[in-house]
Amino acid sequence: MKPEPAPSTVYFDGSCPLCRAEIGYYGRTDQAGALCFVDVSKPGAEPPAGLTRQQAMARFHVRAADGRLLSGAAAFVEVWRRLPRWRWAARAALLPGALIVLELGYRLFLPVRPLISRSLGRILQRGARAERQQTGGA
Repeated sequence: MKPEPAPSTVYFDGSCPLCRAEIGYYGRTDQAGALCFVDVSKPGAEPPAGLTRQQAMARFHVRAADGRLLSGAAAFVEVWRRLPRWRWAARAALLPGALIVLELGYRLFLPVRPLISRSLGRILQRGARAERQQTGGA
C-alpha cells in the first residue's frame, strides 16, 4: 500500500469572511486530512517562509507536500488536487492556457475581494442577529 503524501499547508486570511467561508468548505470536504490550515491573520501565526504576514494575507498561498510554495491560481489547483470532489478541476487546470486564465481571473478578483468580503460579513451578521432573535438569545 502506497503511503499517503504529507498534507499541503494552506495559508489564508481568516479576517476575511469570504476566505473563512471557502476555507471552512475545504476543511469540511477534506476527509483524508490532506490539507493543513494556517490562519495568517491570527497573532503569532507563522506565514510561509520568505513572506511577510501582509504578503501572506494579500494572496492565497499553499505549501505543497513537496515543499513548493504556490500562490494564486496555482495554490487553488493544489488544494483541488488534494480533494477528491475537486480533482476534476485540478485536471481541467492542466489544459493548455487554463492556469493562465485562472490566474488572470484571480488577479481581477483580488481588488474587489475587500468589497465582497465586507458585503458577505454584513449578510452573515444580519443572519446571526435574526437567528438569535428567533431563539430568544441576546
